[in-house]
Amino acid sequence: MRTTVCSILFLAALTYCTLSQAASDCPEAECHLCDLRGEILKPDSLQNGEKLRRFEFRYAGTVHDLKPGTRVRVWLPMPVSTEYQLVELVSAQLPSPAQSGRDSGSGNCMVSFETEVPTSGMIDFALTFDVTRAEVKGLAGRQKSLADAERKQFLAPNRLVPITGKPLELLNGLRLPNSSLELGRRLYDRVDEHMKYDKSQPGYGNGDSVWACDSRLGNCTDFHSLFISLARAKGLPSRFEIGFPIPDERGSGKIGGYHCWAFFHTGEHGWVPTDISEADKHPELKTYYFGNLTENRVTFSQGRDVNLVPRQSGEPLNYFVYPYAETDWKPIEKSHIRTDFSWRDR
Repeated sequence: MRTTVCSILFLAALTYCTLSQAASDCPEAECHLCDLRGEILKPDSLQNGEKLRRFEFRYAGTVHDLKPGTRVRVWLPMPVSTEYQLVELVSAQLPSPAQSGRDSGSGNCMVSFETEVPTSGMIDFALTFDVTRAEVKGLAGRQKSLADAERKQFLAPNRLVPITGKPLELLNGLRLPNSSLELGRRLYDRVDEHMKYDKSQPGYGNGDSVWACDSRLGNCTDFHSLFISLARAKGLPSRFEIGFPIPDERGSGKIGGYHCWAFFHTGEHGWVPTDISEADKHPELKTYYFGNLTENRVTFSQGRDVNLVPRQSGEPLNYFVYPYAETDWKPIEKSHIRTDFSWRDR
């Protein structure tokens, strides 16, 4: 029988959940880990030939080498339905009752649980989702304005994504267009010209715009952090999304790690997507990846400097796509968290 996390009690921003109620028995309004916000993907309403892909995504892992008898809290990011994807929680295997909530900054959904470490010194967890993802054709979008609070949020710096200083040196001597869309394209090209997709040097993957500017290499986090620094500095509201890539070929298999991309906002087109690291790896698709995203992905969270719910004892997370855990109010080292991600097309 398929299981889902259904709310049984609401307290402030937190939803306390049980993992034993069948989805068919759960009132529709209570079957979502977090309240649904904004537009939700309606596959039958797509008008621009967007491709669709439906797959099962399994997010699992183990926190290991723990001291038996100690208390541990684990937080897991939760994908939600948006205008680009439909997500249903199919099953959950957690060691104790869970609670879910949204962070007040970026609106990310998450689930957490607290438990005593067994004699094995290991804590296992697994979540399985049914995902329908649509291709994003951002240049076909309609006009959409931003509220003042949103504009302020998406123009502000993050800890590793400054809007002054070294990254802006990349724009010295460039004549930048007045059009928001053309400006976005010029910055897209500038980052792609400056950087190379290369994970051979220590320091990659932190999304540190200054490091990316100096090193001229990195992964998707570094590419898009540098782009967001430049865009925000030039008055283009921009945001960061992170999740997982699904291989182009249909079938099933393991997924090695995350993927991320960025959006910038224009009044004419709304949120316009960019995937500069994929464009760098596949130059023949450079034009495509400005304004479009393939359906071969799933979004788990957005934003940087993330505070969890309940609030973690450690510093804000640089980004939130992998499990986070604490014991005795201290972060557990990443080396003690083993992950296992996989997909299966449906």
